[in-house]
Amino acid sequence: METPHVPPQPDRRNFLTKAAAVVIGGAITLVPSLAGLFVFFDPLRRKTEAGDAVLVGSLNALPENGEPRKFALLATRVDAWNRTPNVPVGAVYLQRLENNRVRAFNVACPHAGCFVDYRAGQKHYHCPCHNSSFALDGKVLDPRSPAPRGLDELPVEIRNGSEIWVRFQNFRAGVKERISVS
Repeated sequence: METPHVPPQPDRRNFLTKAAAVVIGGAITLVPSLAGLFVFFDPLRRKTEAGDAVLVGSLNALPENGEPRKFALLATRVDAWNRTPNVPVGAVYLQRLENNRVRAFNVACPHAGCFVDYRAGQKHYHCPCHNSSFALDGKVLDPRSPAPRGLDELPVEIRNGSEIWVRFQNFRAGVKERISVS
């Protein structure tokens, strides 16, 4: 009598070897891949320097009579993967007040973002785009002005007795609220 042909049964040891190889191979591939992605996306997780105070100048550069002076701001601009030192980021008007305090205004008009000028003879700021005018304290002078708010004042610090540091930021133009865009 012939015995019926029975197909060979799979070897369980062979299955465990193949399964272990797949798991170990996956781990060996996955760990460096995740490490590479972590390094690649690291700049996006890092805190940027935006919002840091910028050295503008010295108290000696401001007249004691309170007349404002315009200063360009240079800072290090950082995006996800690039760092560019000493690029222009904006401009401010600085005004020396009593007791060596300093007031800073962003030069952008809150109406349309044009740069305002200081008119020394008239002792006010003037926007050439739509004839808005602002007092020395930054408030709108003419109620018919299209500017929805006064000039945007910026935080100022005096360090080391004479260094003027400004925390520069831009604000959305054309709206009554001060909404930061930088």
